[in-house]
Amino acid sequence: MFATLSKGGFSIPEYILLACFLTTLPWTAIGFWNAVIGFVLMRLSSDPAGHVFPASREITGSEKINTSTAIAMCIRNEDVSQVYRNLNAMMARLVASGVGKQFHVYVLSDSFEDDIIRDEEVEFARLKRIWQGQIDVTYRRRDENPGFKAGNIQDFCERWGHCHDFMLTLDADSVMAASTVLRMVRLMQKNGNLGIVQSLVVGLPSDSAFTRVFQFGMRMGMKSYTLGSAWWQADCGPYWGHNALIRMKPFMEHCHLPKLSGTGPLSGWILSHDQVEAVFMRRAGFECRVLAEELGSYEENPPHILEFIRRDLRWCHGNMQYFKLLREPGLKFTSRLQLVLAIMMFIGSPAWMLFVLVATGALIAPEYVPIEMQVIGPGYALFGTIMTMIFAPKIASVLDVLLRKDLRRSFGGGIAVIFSAILEIAFSMMLAPIMAIANTIFLFKLFVLGKPKAWNAQARQAEALPFVTTFQHLWPQMVFGMMGIGAIASGVKLDWVGIAMCLPVFVGPLLVIPFAISSSHPEIGKIAARLGLWQLPEEQNAPVIVRALNLPVLELKGASKGADERFSPLSTDDLLDLGADLEPAPASTRVSKRIAA
Repeated sequence: MFATLSKGGFSIPEYILLACFLTTLPWTAIGFWNAVIGFVLMRLSSDPAGHVFPASREITGSEKINTSTAIAMCIRNEDVSQVYRNLNAMMARLVASGVGKQFHVYVLSDSFEDDIIRDEEVEFARLKRIWQGQIDVTYRRRDENPGFKAGNIQDFCERWGHCHDFMLTLDADSVMAASTVLRMVRLMQKNGNLGIVQSLVVGLPSDSAFTRVFQFGMRMGMKSYTLGSAWWQADCGPYWGHNALIRMKPFMEHCHLPKLSGTGPLSGWILSHDQVEAVFMRRAGFECRVLAEELGSYEENPPHILEFIRRDLRWCHGNMQYFKLLREPGLKFTSRLQLVLAIMMFIGSPAWMLFVLVATGALIAPEYVPIEMQVIGPGYALFGTIMTMIFAPKIASVLDVLLRKDLRRSFGGGIAVIFSAILEIAFSMMLAPIMAIANTIFLFKLFVLGKPKAWNAQARQAEALPFVTTFQHLWPQMVFGMMGIGAIASGVKLDWVGIAMCLPVFVGPLLVIPFAISSSHPEIGKIAARLGLWQLPEEQNAPVIVRALNLPVLELKGASKGADERFSPLSTDDLLDLGADLEPAPASTRVSKRIAA
């Protein structure tokens, strides 16, 4: 970048561009090296997850469960039928595995809508009756909600934390296979220094086009990225707030969250509590590890772009509060670095937007914004390098999938993987500037106007977005796109390479309204599912816990396959009759058996 801008010396706009670039670079570089490390592990190690978490190799699956685990699900004005469905399926599989009495389910409600509260009281009383004597169920609702989700968990700890050894935290859309839960419990039982074990969470099969594309991209990028980050973070790993197992005693003693002082938008209760609890747990001397295996840990991703933006902005607000925690005494260097990276993940958006605005100003009015770039040579090299670094996690995972016959088949075959990956990269390039604009506007409101983001229930069902609502939320992105395309078309002399470099920044925002509406439409998602686009392995051969959820896309798959047993729904009785979930043997054992055979 320095070489690209240094032609003829540096002007003030060029210094601004360089500063913006430096602000965005750390997150890009970390992502690239995570992908490189993850890819090396995937290709050279017989057990990549065990390589970065050695203790996981010691679990055989035969160890007796002799501890008590609380399953804590936090809800707030959620779809009660969905919460009931997820919990019922998990409980049935734990009972079928013969360990139900070692678990206690807590439904921790912060709901305030009267009709939802009535449904909660009825449905969770029914859940308690059904499983009486096999798994205990406790439903608790707070009339006052201090601390949001972290306050909800704190209240649980104060009431019942001393009754249990471990706590499995779940969100309303979380569901986990019994084998995965028991594997994590056995890890905790065997290793007294483990404070948090975070599972690798993947998306459930969906009939929403937006969700299908997004979670295919996440699946393609998440494995290499998570393996790479778990390698260098080691015992200072992350906690994502759900689908994780926590050791209760040190959590209650050392992970109490402070209420941030002051009266500004960054004060008060900590919203993004999870990573703070992880760094506090590590400060207390307990390890935080990631079980980087794509085995039986699921969540539902946002069904459309408006919900995706709303969720992202809530994280943005919470991560900005980390500014007040950077000087917290006693934190490990890696833990402190994680807080910095969490901040920079969102600070990069306004830096990138300022970069685009200054560069566009140079196109429209070069006499007022003097920028002289050495495009041929350094400029092209820079663009190619940055694009490679940004998409490295996805490139690494796609290559790994294509090089493994079983994985390739589970994602629909090599041609389907390549075609889906190309479309997903185009999708990501359209989505990135849309999200950057949303984050920039939000940060302006937060720091300049002092307007925080409200914490509300998430929409989880696929639905077609109406035009008026979409326009009301996304018109700033559309205006930005119109201005950018206008600048390119204003007679500025750009070669075809320069135009190709500029267009992705503006095309997504320009087309944001039709992009948002079309990607939210369930029928388009169903067509994609029938064609095998953005297919997940669970759509090829649905695990028991996924079949138990009766997902619409699996019903669609079953219909197209002639009511194939792999996709048929399972009742509670079916879940009990199937017997215990089988845990995978350690990779070293699998390799030895294969060699012996």
